[in-house]
Amino acid sequence: MKAASLVPQLPDLPLCTVAEMGLRELERLRLILRGGSVIDWRRMHFQSRDEVDHFLRLCQLDTSRPDDETWARMVLADAVEYLRKTFDYRVADAVASPAEIHDLFLYASGAKGLPKYRRIACIVLKVMHVIQHIEGRDLLFRLPVSEADLAELVTAKVMGVAQEMDARGLPVVEFAHSIKTRDSLVTKLIAKKETVAAQVYDRTRFRIITKDRSDILPTLYFLTQRLFPFNFVVPGQTENSLISFKSVLADYPHFEQFAAQLHLDRDYEDREDHGGNQFSGSTYRALNFIVDMPLRMDAFLPPPEEDQRSRKSRLVFTLVEFQIMDEQTARMNEEGENAHKLYKRRQKRRVLRRLARGLVVPKRKG
Repeated sequence: MKAASLVPQLPDLPLCTVAEMGLRELERLRLILRGGSVIDWRRMHFQSRDEVDHFLRLCQLDTSRPDDETWARMVLADAVEYLRKTFDYRVADAVASPAEIHDLFLYASGAKGLPKYRRIACIVLKVMHVIQHIEGRDLLFRLPVSEADLAELVTAKVMGVAQEMDARGLPVVEFAHSIKTRDSLVTKLIAKKETVAAQVYDRTRFRIITKDRSDILPTLYFLTQRLFPFNFVVPGQTENSLISFKSVLADYPHFEQFAAQLHLDRDYEDREDHGGNQFSGSTYRALNFIVDMPLRMDAFLPPPEEDQRSRKSRLVFTLVEFQIMDEQTARMNEEGENAHKLYKRRQKRRVLRRLARGLVVPKRKG
């Protein structure tokens, strides 16, 4: 008998306008806009236990349940052991064995504990972030779950949030999903510069169109509050030709007060290599980013009290692409060289050239 879903319930939160956003929101949005990693962060931005609890539930963990609490403690113990064994790093007892898992995040934010705990807790949380992904991948490989099963779970989760966005009056004019066909997967893999075994990140994809450009940031932030944790955005996989970080600072002057506190200096994006999509038109504009979406697999596992595994993770991760733009940009993206049919034609031409390279028999002279 399979266990019923134990997905933690999220409390309702008020919508957040850009004018109400501070350093915490700015850093999370920047992470998405540039495809960054929390491994580069120096501190967290949690100020209360309730904020941390909401975040953990978004990560699909409810530490009020004994099995989830035990699992979180196991990941913490693994992280502490790794740091002590590999680097002989001194992890303070208060960080290694906090009264609550929530305390780790408050230590890392400087909202609780001694000042020295912030740096230690940040390092421990970074290692935990990596370990939980390793455990999630391992569980996914062991479970009899198909790509179709995962796509169904993700779609139900995402479209549930889409309905919530509609009910709460967010200015989203389109929220659609698609799953790549087998032919599209073959074409994309051959077209990629990497080997044929390269990862396809957009097998399951969601397209979000807002009414105006100014609606994009509040919509993005809402997604990080209701759908996926901000730290699960996949580093290095964002393609952003729509909203630059500097334009955010310019359009919303109140963010300037936080410039000196940013994890990365304001010019960091100018020094990064922006590859872009080689098949898109030169005036095509969009924000595409990839999320390692956490999913509870209770329906595919025995109930926690009957689970005999030594490591009892119940979470897996599956890659999901999000594309977001405003309505005017979406219309422009279908004009001229940006038209999707021309994009596909350029991609197919590249694939055919690559397949035929070195195999075309030259015509005989005379």
